[in-house]
Amino acid sequence: MRLARYGVAIDVPSGWDVRVYRRTPQDAVATTHAIVHAANFPLPSSRGDYGSGAVELMTRDDVFVSLIEFHPDAALTAVFARSGVPRLDPAKFSPRKLQRTIRGQAGCQLFFRHEGRAFCLFVVLGDYSNRVRLVRLANELVAALRFESID
Repeated sequence: MRLARYGVAIDVPSGWDVRVYRRTPQDAVATTHAIVHAANFPLPSSRGDYGSGAVELMTRDDVFVSLIEFHPDAALTAVFARSGVPRLDPAKFSPRKLQRTIRGQAGCQLFFRHEGRAFCLFVVLGDYSNRVRLVRLANELVAALRFESID
């Protein structure tokens, strides 16, 4: 199955639950950008941008991926200096890189730009000790991401 919305497309790998959406603007002049949530477990209907509401449900075999797009002006800043979608490295994951520490889990957060667009890739692994296998799964999902012109 292929999902394509808001300039992001993904050929959903078997066994993954993927959602592509935008937040509702809070006022008439606000703009919002793409958010992709993907997990190899069923995603709950209510989730925070960085996975609150979902990561608490994870087992040791689970992976949660969040791709958050920021305003295009952010792509010009040093935080987003990395060009192109990064490949995840098990050595970059740590329990200390989570929004909130959950026993056994580990996270990684990478910022990058792609064709003038700014993104944060945030990944949570259900089991730090099994990070090599889980990062391989996350990389397969990330490799399936494609960027298209924005609707």
